[in-house]
Amino acid sequence: MKKPITNAGADHELVRELAELMTENGLTEIEIERGDFRVRVARQVSAAPAAAAPPSPPAVTVAAAAVEAVDPAKRPGVVLSPMVGTAYLAPEPGARPFIEVGATVRQGQTVLIVEAMKTMNAIPAPKAGVVREILVTDGQPVEFGEPLLIVD
Repeated sequence: MKKPITNAGADHELVRELAELMTENGLTEIEIERGDFRVRVARQVSAAPAAAAPPSPPAVTVAAAAVEAVDPAKRPGVVLSPMVGTAYLAPEPGARPFIEVGATVRQGQTVLIVEAMKTMNAIPAPKAGVVREILVTDGQPVEFGEPLLIVD
């Protein structure tokens, strides 16, 4: 059960202090709880000030264009996950990885493992080439069709 407000002047001062903390730290919400006493101060952040800032929109536009330009799923030589599971870059913990960026691989060579339902599935290189980029980390969950690496 919440206590009724008994000292309104002190409570208003607390709210002012919390509002100042929010402003100083760039917060949109702050809450304090002491026993049965709880104060929550929140403010709505409008999108207008952020959109009005000149540097912000160009940065967002450039970032979106960059993401579209380097979408790994559309690059030639991409190796996609054939299943949902967990990607492993080495045959066992502490072992040397199957591949490294810059390594030359043969078609059919195991490049990583995807564990699915406690079964280790070797993922072969679809073609011979050089590993240009490894897009997953060891132990990372992956989805069906997710880009794993690039072989050129």
